Amino acid sequence: MTSTLILATAAILQAPAFTWHDIVQPNFQDSTLVGKAVTANSRELRKISSDFAVSYKFLGQEVHAMLKEPFMLRLEATIDDSRLQVISNGNRRVFRLPQSRLSKTEDLSDSPGKRQTILDFGILTPSLFEQLFDATFVRVDREAGGLVFDLTYKHPTFDDSSRQRVWVDSQRKFVAKRVWFAQDGHEIATFIYDNPQFQNGVWFPTRAIVKNVDGMVAGVTEYETVKINSGLQDRMFQF
Repeated sequence: MTSTLILATAAILQAPAFTWHDIVQPNFQDSTLVGKAVTANSRELRKISSDFAVSYKFLGQEVHAMLKEPFMLRLEATIDDSRLQVISNGNRRVFRLPQSRLSKTEDLSDSPGKRQTILDFGILTPSLFEQLFDATFVRVDREAGGLVFDLTYKHPTFDDSSRQRVWVDSQRKFVAKRVWFAQDGHEIATFIYDNPQFQNGVWFPTRAIVKNVDGMVAGVTEYETVKINSGLQDRMFQF
């Protein structure tokens, strides 16, 4: 009995200690894509938040996205004959209606939960863990073989106790599943990422499914004409 216990303890101590280096895609530099909401259930989306209900309001509309490391994002869509731009660069974000010459700029330095990052597209990159998140290894998912981590905002840099639990494909290094928890600990939503494509050393999922706490599918977004590492210029993300 004693020898069995010793062997079991030794096996636990020798188990690999995974870190964020095991779940990132260091080859990712930039991407362009076209996103389209193909399914939206307003009732189920509102159970997540009013923002989600609004984001899926324009079913079938194309959203042109540009992503670039680190922390650069540009979204453009045409809504009711008006062109809307959302540009994020670091902690700052601007909303623009160019035709109306209207714009609103936000400083999200103290609101990391409002920042949209590459994680929202099912990808993890080194910059996320160098500047935004701490990663704690939870377990190896024996059913799917992926790595499970909890992501929390760096403390004391950020005063935000919300967290994400991610299941990462251990071979292709994309986020297969993400569960979002609020600051008080309750679960908000689950995201499933699938149909990954491989380009220029990067696996990129091309479909995102969001479910609410009742397990109901609230929305499905598909990504088309995905281009990875095409050499986007920083000027595309300037305000």
